[in-house]
Amino acid sequence: MLIHPEFDPIAVRMGPVAIHWYGLMYLIGFGLFYLLGMFRCRQDWRGISRTNLDDLLFYGMIGVILGGRLGFVCFYQPEYYFSHPLAIFEVWNGGMSAHGGFIGVILALLYFAWSNHKSVLTVGDFVAPLVPLGFFFGRLGNFINGELWGRAASADLPWAMIFPQAGDGIARHPSQLYEATLEGLVLFLVVWIYSVKPRPAGAVSGLFLMGYGLARFIVEFFREPDSYLGLQLFDLSRGQWLSIPMILFGLGLYIWAQRRN
Repeated sequence: MLIHPEFDPIAVRMGPVAIHWYGLMYLIGFGLFYLLGMFRCRQDWRGISRTNLDDLLFYGMIGVILGGRLGFVCFYQPEYYFSHPLAIFEVWNGGMSAHGGFIGVILALLYFAWSNHKSVLTVGDFVAPLVPLGFFFGRLGNFINGELWGRAASADLPWAMIFPQAGDGIARHPSQLYEATLEGLVLFLVVWIYSVKPRPAGAVSGLFLMGYGLARFIVEFFREPDSYLGLQLFDLSRGQWLSIPMILFGLGLYIWAQRRN
């Protein structure tokens, strides 16, 4: 049985400045977004220039951070934050929602498309393959922090892990690594390979939304529900209920794109 090593959450200290692992993972994700985006910009048929990429990264960063934080506030602990509004700004205490980040990014893409007179489907299809590696490193940040651990697992499971942060000594699934694999690496490979050649407008975005929703829905069966929420209707978690609309919308968008083509 493995035991989580309880990494120091601070990756680098430079005098009074401390860089946390989670923040560093975000920076790596944004950096990869830009590098992979530069490669895709060379293909003129994608409809996004190098200058467009700079703006996309800027708007995307704002969308991820604001959407992720406000999504957590609204989806997971609205009663607490509405009664303690100043705590909304205490991002160093954790609390980001992937689904909220999605909404923030979608709003950012809509604004970018409108201000640059581009189709939102063109923008979405360009961006979709660049996002999953950000999920990969984000979930690695969760694992390093020893947070969002999994449900109880059989002690015979070779990779079952005790998270001292849980304080119960129970062998658990390292669900953060499951999410990093499915939402990150697998989704990246599927969407990237599918988008190598021209596809109907909206098909890549639909595949991405459907793929993320499915990956998150599956992994939630191994992830410990938040203690202040527990399981909900039909024994599904809040994350699963938030993933269902993504799956349905992604599937609908993909089918619509194929038929429209």
